[in-house]
Parts: sequence; C-alpha cells; structure tokens
Amino acid sequence: MAKLSAYGSMLLMDGDPIAQVTGLSGPNLSADTVDVTTHDQAEAWEKHVPTILRSGTVTINIVYDPALADHIAVLAQMVDKDFASFELRFPNPTHNQFVFNAFVTGFTPSAPVDGALTAALTLKITGEPTLYSVYTP
Repeated sequence: MAKLSAYGSMLLMDGDPIAQVTGLSGPNLSADTVDVTTHDQAEAWEKHVPTILRSGTVTINIVYDPALADHIAVLAQMVDKDFASFELRFPNPTHNQFVFNAFVTGFTPSAPVDGALTAALTLKITGEPTLYSVYTP
C-alpha cells in the first residue's frame, strides 16, 4: 500500500489555481440514515437504510494577500452568491482529483501580531461531486 505526501496538492477555481494554499480539508461526505427497525424482525437490534447523500464542505487555509487576483476572486464569488467549479488535485502518481461545484460560504482572515496574514475559506458543495476523476499535469 502506497504512502503519499500531500505536498503539491492544489485547489483550482474555474480552472485557475488558488495561490498560497497551506492546507486543504474535505470534502466531509456523509450519508443520512433512517431507522427501519420493526416489531416483527427476528433480532432486537436497530436497522437503518441510507437516504440523502451529503456533499459537505471543503476548508482551505491560505497565506492571504488582499491584492492577489485569485484571492480577490474567491472573496467576490462569496459576495456574488454564485457557485464556481472547483478541482481538488492530489499529487499522486495517477493524478486523481475531486471535481465539484461549490459556493464560497466562509472567509475568515487572521492577523496575529506574531504571525502571517492568513485566511480560512469554506466551500459548500452543491450537487453531485465527481470523486474519481483524473487530471493531466
């Protein structure tokens, strides 16, 4: 089983890389379930079936540059309340990526006195993500 470094992972918005990314997390995919336990089943253990698939969110940490075009574009995407196309690319030998549409739903800048100007971005996926896509480097 291969062990892979995350170094070189990237996030693209509408085909353009978002610069100065320090961390990526998500999507936190999940499935809702409903209890279908009945009185006449043989055992007294609860039973569930999956219902709605939840696409979750993606969190991106960046070294924030308020003058950088792609940082301006991400913030504008949130203000415009419009979704964009995103590609979360992994630096593995087979060039796998997740492709999804998402709204920018969070932008949290941080400016500690003893640190870098950073920001955390939150993306809310809308619709079905493509989880087994391959990109050409």
